[in-house]
Amino acid sequence: MTYRQTTDARSMAAAAALATVLWGSGCITMTMPGEPFSGRIPALTTEEAGIRTRLERHVRVLAGDIGERHVCPPLRPEYAKNLEAAGTYVRSEMSALGYVTNDQVFVTNGVEVKNIEAGIAGGALAKETVVVGAHYDSADGTPGADDNASGVAALIGIAGLLRAKTPARTVRFVFFVNEEPPFYHEDAMGSLVYARRCRSRDETITAMISLETIGHYSDVKGSQKYPWPLSAFYPDTGDFIGFVGDSSSRELVLAAAGSFRRHTRFPSQGISAPGVIPGIGWSDHWSFWQVDYPGVMVTDTAPFRNVNYHTAKDTPGTLDYARLARVTAGIARVVEELAAIGSNGPVKEAI
Repeated sequence: MTYRQTTDARSMAAAAALATVLWGSGCITMTMPGEPFSGRIPALTTEEAGIRTRLERHVRVLAGDIGERHVCPPLRPEYAKNLEAAGTYVRSEMSALGYVTNDQVFVTNGVEVKNIEAGIAGGALAKETVVVGAHYDSADGTPGADDNASGVAALIGIAGLLRAKTPARTVRFVFFVNEEPPFYHEDAMGSLVYARRCRSRDETITAMISLETIGHYSDVKGSQKYPWPLSAFYPDTGDFIGFVGDSSSRELVLAAAGSFRRHTRFPSQGISAPGVIPGIGWSDHWSFWQVDYPGVMVTDTAPFRNVNYHTAKDTPGTLDYARLARVTAGIARVVEELAAIGSNGPVKEAI
């Protein structure tokens, strides 16, 4: 995830003005199916406690033992080596779960980089695919615990929870490279390379779920910020998980958020809005929009909550692994439901 030009005051003001116009035209949807959970979060189940332990181990390896990982220019061999080590760790963990991984190899900054995919074959609707993804590179200057070892850890966890399932649709777990600047929203962005290949093969992707910065939470009032004018409509305590998509992915946002609320006792919020609003397109789901696939980001909102975002302080010790475990188990149920729904598509039958 990146916070690039949107930090500029003029672009933020322009985006806010545009958001006001869009709001009035009905292009923004904030009301999600069901009621958001509130109150005291129940203790972790035995299964979730096990998930918590594994998630923390993944994050501590990726953002602690391995650390900063990317091929940003000017190329620094140690960080390129770390990126490869992170990919090796992902493959090893997926293999231990019984998955066969495949690499999509391409060259960036003179170095071979890889998207890594694994999956579960579908049944009656095997030609339709649900993609769940997370990027395993970090931004320059940060070990990237929340951004995005949290998402990678959750993706491995979800793959583990679903490995014995028999979905109607094919489910793919994809670990993307090159999400961070300077590759963000450029041709070398790993998820864009992947999405374009899917489109060139005429693949039917019914849903793409991007796991992006999902490990940081706070119970302090005022800990949650938003781009204007959203602060008038959402809570100011950063204790929830968010479901975010553009206007074309509205129905997928509603389906995913509604499924999460039905099955998981954890606070949640959602929004479908034009991608010009700051934050809406800040991850790998954006790449799938570019080739007309629906995509939703699951996020703790990153810089709107986490003061450690894109700094050297984004370390494993700053994450809430109990809440990350509850969210991971909840997203696994969302994916299972999206992959099991009948031929009319995920939206018409899930809402």
